[in-house]
Amino acid sequence: MNIKSLLLGSAAALAAVSGARAADAVVIAEPEPMEYVRVCDTYGVGFYYIPGTETCLKVSGYVRYDIGVGARGFQDVIDKQDLFDAVNNNNNDVDTNDTYRKRARFALRVDARSETELGTLRAYAQINFDWNSNNSGITVFGYSYNIFNGYGWTGTDTGITINHAYIELGGFRVGKTDSLFSTFTGYSSGVINDGLIGYGPFDTHQIAYTWNGGNGFSAAVALEEGSGTVGLAPFVTADVYTIDSYVPHVVGGVGYTGGWGGVSGVVGYDSVWDEFAIKGRIDVNAMDALSLFLMAAWDSSDDGAGYNFYAPWGGDWAVWFGGAYKFNEKTTFNFEIGYDEAEDFSVAANVDYELVPNLRVIPEITYQDNFDTDFSDNWGGTLRLQANFGG
Repeated sequence: MNIKSLLLGSAAALAAVSGARAADAVVIAEPEPMEYVRVCDTYGVGFYYIPGTETCLKVSGYVRYDIGVGARGFQDVIDKQDLFDAVNNNNNDVDTNDTYRKRARFALRVDARSETELGTLRAYAQINFDWNSNNSGITVFGYSYNIFNGYGWTGTDTGITINHAYIELGGFRVGKTDSLFSTFTGYSSGVINDGLIGYGPFDTHQIAYTWNGGNGFSAAVALEEGSGTVGLAPFVTADVYTIDSYVPHVVGGVGYTGGWGGVSGVVGYDSVWDEFAIKGRIDVNAMDALSLFLMAAWDSSDDGAGYNFYAPWGGDWAVWFGGAYKFNEKTTFNFEIGYDEAEDFSVAANVDYELVPNLRVIPEITYQDNFDTDFSDNWGGTLRLQANFGG
């Protein structure tokens, strides 16, 4: 009996322990269904839906490296003072040396879009991160001045700039971008050093509306703040183009685009200096591989001697001619010629070659002759390497 009781008690104890362990067992929950990123093809290549929303996002940009030589090799490259001789006061031995103009840039673009009852809502931004070589001297009251026989030393600097930051809805645009005077007729040509003869301003706050008729016709109007400094004298610079009252600069344009090309025109009013500028452009698709353009502009200021945000060229008028020839899917030749009433003349030409997908190699040659200035009869060259990402 004692043995039987012991066996029955042990069995009961084991059953109780097993039951307790079964009650304490960890229950593994079923995994939540994963929400994969969905492609958004409504607005083109590279967009995807932000998870949990109906907003489409595209992140893109490029990494670029520019190497410039000569007086018009990507911006102005002037002679540099011999640093060792200048510092050691070897004045009889001091010479000047041409050197490179270089810039490394990382450009980040963010484009977010969604559909609303008022049309497509778009938020767009581009931020540029630059590391540049420059012409260094001394800085007095914010003005950089080269005191060594008029020549500077080689320096470097870094910078962050907001190229674009704006909101669009139903044809309206509000934010920071390039002036409508420059964008409505197009950025002249595909050369790196476009606008050696300036064809219009760029950075500005803007409130704009663009109407597209759906039949090739379009029209736009913009209120702009302006920007831009001018050297008035040694040690003195002034921002003479930003509005100084509640009265904005005003730009208006009309255009037509068809299978043969297009025609467009803009008028800009500078409210600070009470001046006008007019610009017109015609584009022609001469053949499948060749496109050409002709652009002309006029400034209302007296002999082009006055200030006008919308007229950076010399004299009252200026003309530009250029185009592109596409040899094949990888190679395009671009050129631009400019001339103005002040007898300023410029030529820029390059070959844009796609070495591998998303990597472009662009060698360019430039020539500029600014009448009666230090930039007379100058040649330059630029080599650009640019890797794009995000479409």
